[in-house]
Amino acid sequence: MRKFCYRTKNKELGKLKNWIIVAHPWAFPASASPALIAISYVFYLYKRGEIVELNWTYGILAFFGAVIFHMAGNLIGEYHDYVSGVDRKEKTGPPRLIVMGIFKPETILYYGYTVLFVGILLGIYLLLNTGLPLLFIGIIGIISSTLYYKFKYIALGDLLIFICYGLSIALGMAYVMTGQLLWPILLVITPVGLLIVAILHANNTRDMLQDKEAGIRTQAMNMGLEGSQITYQTLLLAAYLLVAIMVMIEMLDTWVFLVLLSFPLAIKNIKLMRKATMDDLGIIRFLDTHTAQLVLLFSLLMVAGNVIASFI
Repeated sequence: MRKFCYRTKNKELGKLKNWIIVAHPWAFPASASPALIAISYVFYLYKRGEIVELNWTYGILAFFGAVIFHMAGNLIGEYHDYVSGVDRKEKTGPPRLIVMGIFKPETILYYGYTVLFVGILLGIYLLLNTGLPLLFIGIIGIISSTLYYKFKYIALGDLLIFICYGLSIALGMAYVMTGQLLWPILLVITPVGLLIVAILHANNTRDMLQDKEAGIRTQAMNMGLEGSQITYQTLLLAAYLLVAIMVMIEMLDTWVFLVLLSFPLAIKNIKLMRKATMDDLGIIRFLDTHTAQLVLLFSLLMVAGNVIASFI
């Protein structure tokens, strides 16, 4: 009896694990990071006296809202990648549970739209308690969650990801916390936005051959392998250069140079990308995950820099 209960419990845990894995949680730094940076930068401005009041409750709700919309987009995209033939058994990278037969495609689609509905409800609550600008920011989130695959298939996925994750999340976070549209935060968040685009670019570079067979076009395919390698390197190095420029013009405090502690990981990822060949794209099968780790580390260091500067 005890053995039966143990097996049942393990089976239930296995099912729960699959429901988590199919949402691609390793990619959540792409939405959590810009939200955290926005919170820390707004706090920095508050401590400097440039902002009078902060609403931490709305900030926390908006943080979870950003991750929820991201989760919904992952799930809906997983469904469309499967039905479009983009995801196949021979494709490298993270496990694809629909392809493996663990989930039915329709189940993941319903799962995605259920999560999206929760995010929309949260967004409506914040909209009713803040103002109309949040509506337009929320529309960008909905488009990204439901239609990203269409943009990706015509080589516009990088642009949409930058607009949504690199710009609108931070602008929305700052707005709900302050009631103001803090336009300078768009520049502050750009370095992380470039790194987030690099996650997608690493993914698309790895999948160039399979995407071609599926009949879709990505920026990586348009550029070719050499162009994609140069673009990936440029995205990473430009992020650090922009931080340096913003420190020089005193938009950011010198403590934000803490992000340089993540530079060795960036160089490691660049070197790995350079090793890829058309005959061995599998060597970068986990580069998107490694780039997501870089995004998280870079962002946490930037957050730390903003917080330390706030008290010094």
